[in-house]
Amino acid sequence: MSIDRRALVTRHNPVLQRPHYQAPLSVGNGELAFTADITGLQSFPDAYMGDDKTPLCTMSQWGWHSFALPAAPPLQPYLWPSGHGRHIPYYTHKDADEIMYRWQRENPHRLHLGRIGLHIRLADGGTASIDDLKDIRQELNLWSGILSSRFVVEGIPVQVETCCHPRSDCLGFAVESPLLGQQRLHVDLVFPYGSPDKAAADWHSPERHATTVQKSTAGHWLMERCLDEDTYYVGVACHHHASLLQKGNHHWVLQPPSGKAFSWTVAFGSEQVDPVDDFSDAKERSAEHWQRFWSTGGAIQFSGSSDPRAPELERRVVLSQYLTGIQCAGSLPPQETGLTVNSWHGKFHLEMHFWHAAHFALWGRAALLERSLWWYRATLEEARRLAASQGFAGARWPKMVGPDGRDSPSPIGPLLVWQQPHPIVYAELCYRAQPTEETLERHKDVVFATAAFLASFLVYNQQRDCFELAPPLIPAQECHDPLDTRNPTLELAYFAHGLRLAQSWRERLGLTRDGSWDEILSKLASLPIDDGVYLAHENCPTTFREYTVDHPSMLGALGMLPGMDAEPAVMNATLDRVGEHWQFSQFSWGWDYPLMAMTAARLGRPERAVDALLLPERTNTYLPNGHNFVRTPDLLQYLPANGGLLLAVAMMAAGWEGGPGSHAPGFPADGSWQVQWEGLQPML
Repeated sequence: MSIDRRALVTRHNPVLQRPHYQAPLSVGNGELAFTADITGLQSFPDAYMGDDKTPLCTMSQWGWHSFALPAAPPLQPYLWPSGHGRHIPYYTHKDADEIMYRWQRENPHRLHLGRIGLHIRLADGGTASIDDLKDIRQELNLWSGILSSRFVVEGIPVQVETCCHPRSDCLGFAVESPLLGQQRLHVDLVFPYGSPDKAAADWHSPERHATTVQKSTAGHWLMERCLDEDTYYVGVACHHHASLLQKGNHHWVLQPPSGKAFSWTVAFGSEQVDPVDDFSDAKERSAEHWQRFWSTGGAIQFSGSSDPRAPELERRVVLSQYLTGIQCAGSLPPQETGLTVNSWHGKFHLEMHFWHAAHFALWGRAALLERSLWWYRATLEEARRLAASQGFAGARWPKMVGPDGRDSPSPIGPLLVWQQPHPIVYAELCYRAQPTEETLERHKDVVFATAAFLASFLVYNQQRDCFELAPPLIPAQECHDPLDTRNPTLELAYFAHGLRLAQSWRERLGLTRDGSWDEILSKLASLPIDDGVYLAHENCPTTFREYTVDHPSMLGALGMLPGMDAEPAVMNATLDRVGEHWQFSQFSWGWDYPLMAMTAARLGRPERAVDALLLPERTNTYLPNGHNFVRTPDLLQYLPANGGLLLAVAMMAAGWEGGPGSHAPGFPADGSWQVQWEGLQPML
């Protein structure tokens, strides 16, 4: 019997009956997202500001801003001594270059495109606050993508619908209330200057940007926004004989005519935009898109399970599909907070792209992964330049980066290497979904340039007669000294995995295998073991005494990866040691739990896999809107957890290459879990 997908999805519609300042709801299409307060707009932004709150932003994949380049000397790299007799330049130190160091980290930064909110006037002439809203009920209909908000002000009801057009960066809004007929409600359009901070907006520098109306016709307006050297456009449309009035330099009022209902659309673009003519069109397109999204691709449900945690896991899975659909399926690799707020100035972290988006291929939606892979091809020459500047072959992929492909200075980022094989895996996932010559041709340059770097970065140790990963480098568990780190477990296994896949690509294209890659694979250093468990790296004998925070990355060598270089008995012991000693409550991240689940599943320990996904830790909490909750001042949402959850669940249900072939091998077979799935693909 097929899954009733509509019933599955809609039983997890988020419903708020009060303002939830950490978990506001969003609509979006992968390129644009609008995060709303309890009114369905951004009417009370100040209420959502603070260290433990989520700002209300309108953000896009294309909306970036840069401050003017400061008059300061260029940033100089620090020359790190390596384990193979030379010094390698990395931009890791501020020293005398702090001005340029900070500028390069903060620019470009993602931009809050503008606030769209209701202004509600009370009977006494005052302005309503969020506390004046009563009888609140807000529901996000996941099946249609429509956010419906209801509330009462001084006994008068207000109903709002909010949506995002799936193929245009256009938002649609509709309001119904007797307040309209009393001229006590209008719409505010307010635009900020750019900021690299969490809220992506500077509301206190009106002189540093300009907002002008370029075109005005009946019910249509086009506004131009200029911030330093950056420009974008805002289009507004309605069919109710409304007026658009300027209230300040960057504050405009859309005044509805007298009546009971009012609707309008607002479009954003890097070039001049025409908004969708009316709200009903945007609403209809949204409903069509989301019904198609949920009706195709993979689905899984746990109805009938006796484990009391099953409904919560199902909720997380459904909401994670929606969130990654609007936040992580766009034309650029996503930032860790997607299009909700800024994290690390809005830049994306390429080591997280795997956790954000690899799951799309396993859920039958490989096209959503493909949408951002053009960026690797577009910045391939920049990646080649980075590798060459450090004395390596091929293409080296940065860590913290914006659309231009330029690496950002950091005490950690430039020394990370575990993101390097990712593009090969993305290409392989796309090929498995569409095994054609066209797929091979599209991705081959990135695959081979990436593999060339992997081979170049591995150093031959003549004394040990092996190829190894030598200092300076920082592993995925980032608390290790870069000059001490040698042969980190995850990275060593992942470099081998990447080279093996690249050899397969050569063979598929009718090319001979690369002999130097085969030599490396035949003489690769062994994964480091001490006391019967895998270490973070071979110079870390105290892994389970001192280094028990951050990512338990050594588990990924058999779990995230197929485990060709790992011994199952040793990994079993490692998984147990992590469970006994890891300080998850002190410092961990949301993808650590799917990582453990994937390892447990491959080891034939399904009970442990489920326990890992649902471990009751603060960083494994999922808010009412589905976001994983980190709760640091600059990182309240953490989308790699959502994507990681989907990756692990798909693998636990559909299995993995070379796996047991039984139904849902990653879930307990004792009857406590009833797992029905369709449309999922096995993990590599």
